[in-house]
Amino acid sequence: MGVSTGVRTLLKREIQRYVRRPTNTFMPPLITNILYFSVFGIILGGRIDQIQGFDYIVFIIPGLVVLGTISNAFENASFSIFHGRWNEYIHETLTSPLSYSQMVGAYVAASALRGLLVGVLIAIVGVVFTVLSGDFATIGLEQPVYLIAFMLVISVLFAGFGVIGGLLSEDFDHLTVMNQFIVRPLVFFGAVFYSLETLSPLWQTVSLLNPMVYMVDGVRYGFLGYSDVDPQFSLVVLTGLTIAVLIVDVGLFRNGYGLTD
Repeated sequence: MGVSTGVRTLLKREIQRYVRRPTNTFMPPLITNILYFSVFGIILGGRIDQIQGFDYIVFIIPGLVVLGTISNAFENASFSIFHGRWNEYIHETLTSPLSYSQMVGAYVAASALRGLLVGVLIAIVGVVFTVLSGDFATIGLEQPVYLIAFMLVISVLFAGFGVIGGLLSEDFDHLTVMNQFIVRPLVFFGAVFYSLETLSPLWQTVSLLNPMVYMVDGVRYGFLGYSDVDPQFSLVVLTGLTIAVLIVDVGLFRNGYGLTD
């Protein structure tokens, strides 16, 4: 059974919304990660010992890929939903013959795609910086199947969170608060810049309560073949969480939460 015309139309509209503005979509994460790699990879990274046998610039690439992917997937979905509510054109979607699951699927797929595109862009920037630092041979795709699986799951998961954020937000400030004060702190304490092995046993246990740890660790396993947590366990946890979030998304749409007030 193919994708319906309505889903393709909504998906196309959502993708074109950010593709038509590449400077707004891709330049900010590109510049931000150039700064990350310059400061943490080149300037400071050369003075930091290897972590688990990897040069520091190589070790942080997976974490920065995750940061860019989930931030953009979340931002896109939350902004699109909220902007549609704010300007009341989301009613066109709600009155269409699409089912609620199809509506959510289109919004989530378009946002997840944006997250993946940004993630690939950041990975390319990271590879360029490893070349500049003379360590190109140490970066690779050790577990490509796991890498693809983790990237798909985390991009869909945060696109799903973005749908919830777009429905809960009452103004544009709420969108910024959720991303800057909830998502990013969890990512930065999600082992982006360090290995769990560097923490005390107590903080290792506390860190495992942060779902970002499983995301960063899983993508790191895909790139480097190294992980602090069993990647199969991480993938199961994240897949279960993603399914739960998508069910909540569809339930909120079905109940008209934030859409019909």
